[in-house]
Amino acid sequence: MMYFLDYFALFAAIISFFSIHIWRINRNLPIPNLPLFGMLPAILYNSSNIHEYATTALRYYGGTFKVRGPLFTNINFYVTSDPMNVYHITSKNFANYGKGSEFHEIFEILGDGIFNADSDKWKYQRCILQTLFKQNIFENFVKKVIHKKLECYLLPLLNDISESRTIVDLQDIFQRFTFDSICSMVLAFDPNCLPNKLTQFPEVAVEKAFNKMEDTIFYRHLVPRWFWKLQRWLQIGHEKDSIAILRIVEQFFHDHISTSREEKSRFNYTKDDESNFDMLKALVEESGMEQVDHKFLRDIAVNLLAAGRDTISASLCWFFWLVSTHPNVETKILVEIRSNFKTNEENWLISGVEDLDKLVYLHGVICEAMRLFPPVPFEHKCAIKSDILPSGDRVDANTIVYYSIYSMGRMEQIWGKDCLEFKPERWISEKGINIQVPSYKFMAFNGGPRSCLGKNISFIQLKIIAIALLWNFHFQVVEGNSVCPSVSIVLHMKHGLQVKVTKRGH
Repeated sequence: MMYFLDYFALFAAIISFFSIHIWRINRNLPIPNLPLFGMLPAILYNSSNIHEYATTALRYYGGTFKVRGPLFTNINFYVTSDPMNVYHITSKNFANYGKGSEFHEIFEILGDGIFNADSDKWKYQRCILQTLFKQNIFENFVKKVIHKKLECYLLPLLNDISESRTIVDLQDIFQRFTFDSICSMVLAFDPNCLPNKLTQFPEVAVEKAFNKMEDTIFYRHLVPRWFWKLQRWLQIGHEKDSIAILRIVEQFFHDHISTSREEKSRFNYTKDDESNFDMLKALVEESGMEQVDHKFLRDIAVNLLAAGRDTISASLCWFFWLVSTHPNVETKILVEIRSNFKTNEENWLISGVEDLDKLVYLHGVICEAMRLFPPVPFEHKCAIKSDILPSGDRVDANTIVYYSIYSMGRMEQIWGKDCLEFKPERWISEKGINIQVPSYKFMAFNGGPRSCLGKNISFIQLKIIAIALLWNFHFQVVEGNSVCPSVSIVLHMKHGLQVKVTKRGH
């Protein structure tokens, strides 16, 4: 027994010596690589500020670095902000980079929907959605839903708030607005999360479930797969509520998809009838199937809901924060609106996309807000076969590569020395038209074959909402409201956006 203790003490002393030695060598590195534990402790320690932490590390390592996990875990992946690497992964060598099985497990709530799918499943769904999104009837339908929700709910609510001089969380309001809107679009059902007057906001279980699941999904990116799997089995930590959350989401979609299909079977549906447009029914027709199973519709619906609710609400929050803290930008937007539309109370009801295209400066402001605060701060792909990135880094088969969209917006080599400045003018040419930046530099809508199908319709929604709200109200951020990104897969604001609302007098 004494010999065993002696050997154990000697072993511990050797490990401690090498650990201290390696720590001294690595202590000034952004992400120290420790013996036995790798880089995981540093990442977990800085997880509350992970996006800025990753940006600092990427600057230090020249745009790409390899993360090494604890010994015997086989956790090794790359992080990059190099636009040439991103172009290689998303476009040039697209066939070699898929989502991978681990992605599907992490995002289990999305099922086999377009964001989770690879190969034929992905191609099939993309083809259906692309055909639908290109139709004028769909665009008109989206504008109709947004206009109605603005006119009947959001504008009256903000008017009530301004009259009562109440401080409100604009992020909560935008999340409720976009959740109601996307449910109305996809499921023909309005959950009425957003009231039309200042009262106690109702709690909707499925809306809260989406928020909690986002946190869980992000956590699964930070810790080893076996660890969160164990937590789920034991029902502890971040995984404690995951099964209950999934159950709430499943029940919500089951109820409303079933109801929608039953109701729509009672009348004849034609896809050219704008007054009777139904997205689920249109998706069924575009699929070409006589019978479409419930799971197929559920997976498409939950993917559309996740994309349409969170990305739009996050974009609106950062847009209004930046505009409200840069008065000169707000003034320029209002001047542009006034010079292009009749200045009356109803001029926010834009009649067509061609009208929105006149607002060059507003478009630049939205792009600049997304450059600095992309709604989805990072993406990841898994290499099918071994590959060498343009940066010279060798990626083995089944290795994950993360590209930080948040960090890309903060790189001098992409945007210049003023990359940290909020500067909408960078999106406008000397001729006064919007500059088209390659997607592999501006990845807010992804790039290559997997580029966002909803890009155009997203701009339409953001512009309509921005015009309506800025023309009618001024938003002042409450002093002391700490605005910083949340730790999530969607770039929400960690502490919300507390504002005072003042009605404009034109």
